Amino acid sequence: MTETAAPEVIENAEPAEVSAVDSAMKDESNQKRTRDEDEKGVSKKQKKKKKQKVEAEEKKKVVEAEEKKKPSGPVKLGHKTFASSLELFDYFNTFLHAWRPNLNVNKYEHTMLLELLMKGHPEAEKKISGETCAFQVRRHPTWKSKCFFLIKEDDSADDFSFRKCVDNILPLPEAMQVKHDANTALACPGGGKHRGGGKKGKSKH
Repeated sequence: MTETAAPEVIENAEPAEVSAVDSAMKDESNQKRTRDEDEKGVSKKQKKKKKQKVEAEEKKKVVEAEEKKKPSGPVKLGHKTFASSLELFDYFNTFLHAWRPNLNVNKYEHTMLLELLMKGHPEAEKKISGETCAFQVRRHPTWKSKCFFLIKEDDSADDFSFRKCVDNILPLPEAMQVKHDANTALACPGGGKHRGGGKKGKSKH
């Protein structure tokens, strides 16, 4: 009677093959997970680095803007030298409120105001084009506040903001800068032309 051979070798081999396949799959899965984690790690680092770069650039811009707005000096204007924007501002602010309205300023102050316009007004050439007759302090018809006016030979009058001119020459502190909706004696909007109302002549002031 012939005996049937026992399939011990085949049966014993199958678990080993399955184990090898499982191990290979696990290794591949682990390697893939590692690659994914590495890629995520690199991506996070790149995003963080980019964010830090943007923040650094923004901070630099803020610092530069602040530096530009710091009062500095000295600057020569007309017959005087001013150490700071505050000193320059105080000079014209005091003069604005001390001078009699509708009276031509004297020769000394005429030179000071003319140079203030030439150095500080963004459209100086347009503003002083033609024959400039005089400067006066007048009450603005719209804002109801004192302003400097440039008087021409044809008796037309053009107002301007001395504060804006000062800020363009030597930057004022932020709290003192002119706002777009400002309506004060120190910040006439400027640019408006008017007729008449002035008196020619000098004062002892």
